[in-house]
Amino acid sequence: MKAICFYFQIHQPFRLKRYRFFDIGNDHYYYDDFANDDIITRIAHQSYIPAAETLLRMIEDSGRKFKCAISISGVALEQIEMYVPELLDILKKLVATGCVEILAETYAHSLSSLADPDEFANQVKVHDEKVHELFGVRPKVLRNTELIYCDDLAPQILAMGYKGVITEGAKHILGWKSPNYVYAAASAPKLKMLLKNDKLSDDITFRFSNTNWSEYPLTADKYIGWIADTPAEEQIFNLFMTLETFGELQNRQSGIFQFLEALPRFAAERGVEFITPTEAVSKIKVVAELGIPFPISWADEARDTSAWLGNQLQKEAFDKLYSVAERVRLCDDRRLKQDWYYLQASDHFFYMSTKHQADGEIHSLYSPYDSPYQAFTNYMNVLADFIVRVEEQYPLSIENEELNSLLTTIRNQAREIETLNKEVSSMRLNIEHYNEEHALREKAAAAKAAADAAEGDAAEDVATPAEAAPAAETEAKPAKKPRAKKAAPKKATAKKK
Repeated sequence: MKAICFYFQIHQPFRLKRYRFFDIGNDHYYYDDFANDDIITRIAHQSYIPAAETLLRMIEDSGRKFKCAISISGVALEQIEMYVPELLDILKKLVATGCVEILAETYAHSLSSLADPDEFANQVKVHDEKVHELFGVRPKVLRNTELIYCDDLAPQILAMGYKGVITEGAKHILGWKSPNYVYAAASAPKLKMLLKNDKLSDDITFRFSNTNWSEYPLTADKYIGWIADTPAEEQIFNLFMTLETFGELQNRQSGIFQFLEALPRFAAERGVEFITPTEAVSKIKVVAELGIPFPISWADEARDTSAWLGNQLQKEAFDKLYSVAERVRLCDDRRLKQDWYYLQASDHFFYMSTKHQADGEIHSLYSPYDSPYQAFTNYMNVLADFIVRVEEQYPLSIENEELNSLLTTIRNQAREIETLNKEVSSMRLNIEHYNEEHALREKAAAAKAAADAAEGDAAEDVATPAEAAPAAETEAKPAKKPRAKKAAPKKATAKKK
């Protein structure tokens, strides 16, 4: 039976305010709160909430046969909690149905996998904890930022405990192969790979309302028909897209919500089912190993990382940011670490892209800046202030290895002090316990002594009347005269005859 694996992405960065050169060292707050509130609130009510409500109805109306996956970046979850908690309530309802899987990803929607393996692992772990805190589940399949993946990442992803990874079905990687199968990572064969069906996904995301498209209008029965009519051996169709597709990229008037809601009915008629990524990697047999030597993504025509690292502006900002990665990880400053996450969002580098034509239009559509150069200047000003704050805690005059050694010594001493404090606390508890027991024993002994004394007094009180009675009786009776002794009887003598 053929299966559709839907995955929807939710992400919004913390956008930066206009930050001048003269603000460096004076202003340590970098974010445009008004814009962040306005944008996520608008998109939530225009897209995320109605789309989530539609998914919930699809699950209920299909008898829970409709299934899908959602990935939400950590920074997006923070904004949802702050600005649109009603969206979080609906997402929790979706997860509670058991038909919606939450995927793992980097907390900051960052490019850390391309720069720092330790930072990548740490962010995925932090995101995993956030998901568990809010939804009570642990992700089993990983979706890296913008579907970035290469062979170098597979062993690490597998070692982190994930069963599968989601990435782009890039044509220059697949060649003659089809994305409609489950593959195994060449560098870690136990890790399963789900590849996005580029054409079918983009038919919904970008071409749905294009009146010049040869397949316009796209209906649910036509779309399911395309899937059902593929070769029998092709088993899975991975449809990956941002949730903004519904209501934002394709507005409500286009009929996009009705199209989405009708899919389960036509799928059932054609014998097509819906499955989650975890079900896909667990149930569907791997057909072959697939090697991806260089990083790929789902962005731009090139399907590589040039959307974020394609020019010198982006590379300079990227290198400058991750030059302090180790020092930031060593620090315990909560605010500094929060800014570290927010500044890693891939969006900041996306805004610096100098691409033209179709790719350039997409970059301009999402960018809050007038030009990539303005985006670069603003970001570098913020980054300069951030690095000043890092240096205040850990001066650059101290090498990373020396700093790490010093901090390790300090932390070891702190742990030793903590251990000693625990021992002191334990001894105090023992002393308190001993004192309590000693006090109880003394109290018990005193009580026993008092009881014994009371018993002795009671015994004396009982004995005194008994002893006094004969004496009183003796005093009451008159003294008797002593009787005279009787004469001894004479012995009878026999009369002589």
